[in-house]
Amino acid sequence: MTLRILSPIHKATRQIGLHLAEKTADLGVSNDEGHLLSYLESYSPAPIYELQRVLGHRPSTLTGLIDRLQRRGLVRREPNPEDGRSFLITLTGSGRELARRVSGMVRQFEAHVLSGVDDRALAGFREVMDAIGGVAQVEIRPDGAGPAGNAAARAARQTPGSGIGKAGGE
Repeated sequence: MTLRILSPIHKATRQIGLHLAEKTADLGVSNDEGHLLSYLESYSPAPIYELQRVLGHRPSTLTGLIDRLQRRGLVRREPNPEDGRSFLITLTGSGRELARRVSGMVRQFEAHVLSGVDDRALAGFREVMDAIGGVAQVEIRPDGAGPAGNAAARAARQTPGSGIGKAGGE
């Protein structure tokens, strides 16, 4: 039996990853590093547990990514004032500039894709993605995440039963 939704999503994910890997290499970062920088452009400072949830890396892999970016002066670890046991990852000035460039590449890629898709097809795609979210019932990035999120939203994300496992997120 051919998977009519998941196989094309997997294929598209690989195609996007391979395409962007070439582009991020031109900027001197790996695809994973570029993804992290791009996320931080919108949501810095971000706690490590949020980055792990959003990016889907094992803790050791994420630590290695952060270490490499920190050694290059692109991110820094800051104490998390809401949880003394953890850190917030923040972009430095040069990290923010590189993150803007990576995000610009991603936006350009999306614009090229959208140029070949009409509104009806895009609405159908959104319906499929919403259906996946409804069935999966897994939240990737809680509402209120990022710099605009307040202390209560961050605290709720750390509290068991606070919405992890509900539909939504990214």
